[in-house]
Amino acid sequence: MNIVELDNVEKRYEGVHALKNLNLALQQGEILGLFGHNGAGKTTTIKLILGLIEASKGKVRVFGEDPTRSEARNQRRKLGFLQENVSFYDQLTGLEVLNYFARLKGVSKKQSLALLDQVGLRHAEKRRVKTYSKGMRQRLGLAQALLGEPKLLLLDEPTVGLDPIATQDFYQRLEQLKERGCTIILCSHVLPGVEKYIDRALIMGQGNLLAQGNLNDLRREANLPVTMKLEGNIQLPEKLQSAQVTTSEGLQLQVPIQEKMQVLQSVMAISGLENLDLHLPTLEDLYTHFTGTMQIEAERS
Repeated sequence: MNIVELDNVEKRYEGVHALKNLNLALQQGEILGLFGHNGAGKTTTIKLILGLIEASKGKVRVFGEDPTRSEARNQRRKLGFLQENVSFYDQLTGLEVLNYFARLKGVSKKQSLALLDQVGLRHAEKRRVKTYSKGMRQRLGLAQALLGEPKLLLLDEPTVGLDPIATQDFYQRLEQLKERGCTIILCSHVLPGVEKYIDRALIMGQGNLLAQGNLNDLRREANLPVTMKLEGNIQLPEKLQSAQVTTSEGLQLQVPIQEKMQVLQSVMAISGLENLDLHLPTLEDLYTHFTGTMQIEAERS
């Protein structure tokens, strides 16, 4: 059984087509990166999965049930959610906040101290939230989302306000959750830090699904070139000269991704080659490509 299923889902708000024919299936232990500009449909998708709104058309299933029905109430205990702008009761301490949410979720308060320790807030457990920095509030929000060891975790910009070390710790925590079978949907604008942790990316624009798949799938679909940066006193053979690009950074080759290995073998045989840097299209490159393609098509129409 898929943990999340969206089948031809649409959502309209008073004439605004916020989501159009979205299909999605997430399996246990999968991490999905959900990307798009503001207004792309990411928040609407998350609200549908949480059961906060109903689809105008199509079917939404979470743990095999419609998340908006009362029968799905017990399933919500398996969910964890961290919104982008975290807000708590400022007069409560960090520990009191977690204990409050533990009661709401029906889980033991014993988890509160352990989670505060995991997110690096044990030293501030008795401080009022109003004294917390933005990064500390974000870590408290993450601890809240992890209460009850959720089977489905939805995270909207979870690393906002976190320093590099805390961000690395956060992603390590996600890998641990994945190993335990937790399914994770991750929204982030910080694409370079995300790509090595996700199994699949879903790129959206103006309510449309622009692209979906793992990085290799998206690279093949986008057909963006591979860039090779060459260093040394070298003379390119004639068959490679058409791929040559001269930049301020030195000699570069741009070749179709399907020809990568063939060209790489030829380059390695060049006399005088001292160094070679290989740049595959990144998630950021792919995101720019697919959203840019949407913009060009919109302008043409």
